[in-house]
Amino acid sequence: MSEIPPAAALLLGGVLVALTRGRLRALCALAAPLAGLALLLAAPAGEHLHVEAFGATLTVFRVDALSRVFGVIFHIAAFLGVLYALYSPHRVELPSALVYAGSSIGAVFAGDLVTLFVCWELVALASTFQILARPSAASRAAAYRYLMVQLVSGLLLLTGLAQFAAGTGSLRFEAMSLDTTPGAWLIFLAFGLKCGWPLLHGWIVDGYPRATPGGAVFLSAFTTKLAVYALARGFPGAEPLIWIGLLMAVFPIFYAVIENDLRRVLCYSMINQIGYMVCGIGIGTELALNGVAAHAFCHILYKALLFMAMGAVLHRTGRSGGTDLGGLHRTMPWTTGLCCVGAASISAFPLTSGFISKSMILSAAAVEGHTLVWLGLLFAAAGVFHHAGIKIPFFAFFQHDSGLRPKEAPWNMLAAMGIAAAFCLGLGVWPEALYAHLPFAVDYEPYTLTHVVTQVQVLFFSALAFTFLMRTRLYPPELRGVNLDADALYRGVGRGLLGVALGPVQRALGAVSGFFHGP
Repeated sequence: MSEIPPAAALLLGGVLVALTRGRLRALCALAAPLAGLALLLAAPAGEHLHVEAFGATLTVFRVDALSRVFGVIFHIAAFLGVLYALYSPHRVELPSALVYAGSSIGAVFAGDLVTLFVCWELVALASTFQILARPSAASRAAAYRYLMVQLVSGLLLLTGLAQFAAGTGSLRFEAMSLDTTPGAWLIFLAFGLKCGWPLLHGWIVDGYPRATPGGAVFLSAFTTKLAVYALARGFPGAEPLIWIGLLMAVFPIFYAVIENDLRRVLCYSMINQIGYMVCGIGIGTELALNGVAAHAFCHILYKALLFMAMGAVLHRTGRSGGTDLGGLHRTMPWTTGLCCVGAASISAFPLTSGFISKSMILSAAAVEGHTLVWLGLLFAAAGVFHHAGIKIPFFAFFQHDSGLRPKEAPWNMLAAMGIAAAFCLGLGVWPEALYAHLPFAVDYEPYTLTHVVTQVQVLFFSALAFTFLMRTRLYPPELRGVNLDADALYRGVGRGLLGVALGPVQRALGAVSGFFHGP
């Protein structure tokens, strides 16, 4: 059993779900991630499956402390996503979601760059269907743009691994230096593009809000966190990541404040949180890398919970704009309460999961003398409470009465949200349950007086600022509209280049048509 990759259970589950109907389909969908998790927990540390291909020995399944913690949370996220989307009317959603999750898990346990590349491309293709499954022209256009970015990332990875193998003679997926070969830089950029680095992040806020309610949950859990894992595996201690991560943590705050679409706000807050992880990878100490793994684990849970809550609102009302919502706590009380748990967790309230993971990265920055970085991350912590901890639940559930009286979310959505919320609170109360499984031995206590007081002060002053701005009407009003982001640059340039490239073809076709049809 230890030689069977857990990814196989989810990939097989995706096939079975596509071929079955009714209760059997639901049973297969729920059983696949549980079977994969059982295979993972039964596998001891080490390399378990080698394949001879391309004239080399590929390590298809490798288990160690880092891959195990990401593998566990990916299986949990897959189960919660399946439960949440169990009765989705979109036939392609669940099969592609299981293939998406299985490919992500396969990439996590890849011991070589070729296996990683194959899984990388499967992730790109399968995840696109989470956007395509929503039947609208806007979703189709966003899906094509999303796929284009993912394929560019794959092309960079393929080119990089070829150059890296030629320069070093190795295809092993392990820590590499940026000074080794130019291929290492291409691999570094491939990971960064999938991670959503600044100016390369537009596909996240463009594509994720166009996905189905369940599709957005899967997207929030896998693509960018797979890239975080890849960076932690391949480039721990790479100093550029400190400053890239800091910028990621800070700049989304300003976009999120003026954004009306609450699912797009969640996308900006996700980039903000990934910034902490990228920064921790750049710091590269054992404490920092433990913090990255812990924060990725916790982030997947509370971000999935928030996307579930907003997805339930979209499912019941057909709306996700702050201007269109409000007063939903009257008829969706369970969704409201569970959303507040997710909001508290992402804001790192004491006794929630966000507090026990985010503080590790902040402490690592302080210990290594990165004072400016520590201050920047502290500012980002205040910002995320402002736009995700307060804005999301306030504008969706508590602001002016929109007149909407939707039903409470379906039972399966509430069950998925309830399990995610239980994890958020349970890990916050009992952090040792997570710390015991981190890549390095943990000698860290989150609940010190300094940590608690500092975080409470950050939360208090952020809430005070929000209240002051709302009372004085200085807070940017929620307006229906489209906020331009960095993707507007390459989308505009891309359309221009496409027009230039297709111009001669169109003129030639016009000339041929005119020749045959006459004046």
